[in-house]
Amino acid sequence: MNIARKVLITGGAGYIGSTIASALEDRGHQPIILDSLVTGRIEFTEGRVFYHGDIGDAALIRRVLREHPDLYACIHCAALIVVPQSVSDPYHYYHENVVKSLEMFHLFAALGLPRVVFSSSASIYGNVPGFVADEDAPIAPQSPYARTKRMMEMVLEDLCAAEPLSGIALRYFNPIGADPKMRSGQYLAQPTHVLAKMMQTATGEEPFFSITGTGWPTRDGSGLRDYIHVWDLAQAHVDAVERFDAALDPNSRFAAINLGTGSGVTVFELLEAFETVLGRKLPTRKLPPRPGDVAGACAGVGRAHRRLGWETKKTMAEAIADALKWSEIWKERTR
Repeated sequence: MNIARKVLITGGAGYIGSTIASALEDRGHQPIILDSLVTGRIEFTEGRVFYHGDIGDAALIRRVLREHPDLYACIHCAALIVVPQSVSDPYHYYHENVVKSLEMFHLFAALGLPRVVFSSSASIYGNVPGFVADEDAPIAPQSPYARTKRMMEMVLEDLCAAEPLSGIALRYFNPIGADPKMRSGQYLAQPTHVLAKMMQTATGEEPFFSITGTGWPTRDGSGLRDYIHVWDLAQAHVDAVERFDAALDPNSRFAAINLGTGSGVTVFELLEAFETVLGRKLPTRKLPPRPGDVAGACAGVGRAHRRLGWETKKTMAEAIADALKWSEIWKERTR
């Protein structure tokens, strides 16, 4: 039986962070939430210990650690994540994602919080043969957003080698869906991810679903991604907390681990699955790729299986159905 842990979640009022908080609670742990609420939602903090503030606020970080000296780890989700926005405003992305995280990690080491689970991204990978990227695949981030994630991995690895700190970088592929118990899900008014765009088209909020890029060297020309149910993603974070030391690289205090299904799905294939769950066709249009877009890849997930004892359990159809159900619930809640 695992020991109950107290875990700080930065960005814990966001889509992924709040789902991780629920997964931790369901397995007997206590999440402590830190969120600026710039994009996070206060509703997702109800019934939880919550600190409203920024990760760059050193006094607040010190207060959190002083008031919770028994914190076992931090799951660091707080970040800016919109690729085109990072292209147009790279300074803001480097400052928010890199500079503030660097200072926070350094404080953790100084104040005795020795474990970090970092929300990284598969966007750091370049083009890979066969579109399957394991953790040793070529690193070639194509946007300022992706470069901030890669830089933070390097920062964390170097700090772990020099300071009393250990880190696990979990490289997310493409989370979709919602908490199956409908406690949280996507909520942004102007979402940028593909499934939300499909849902907006289904409800008439958008006249067309835009397929951005149809000339990629994939089986049907559309971008290929590895879509993982956000609940499976959240479970992997709990596994990383519970099996932290065993997940680290041999002779190191750092590890990078992919989180995905191991199966590639093109945009056209996702559209077909969405239309099947929805029960009707969507109007579509084809557009050029957006700045920072890449052909994509799916995850090599052997390391996650071996070190975390984790594998995905939810299907893409379940993720789509959960996302659609959550969308209706959220509209009712925020009317």
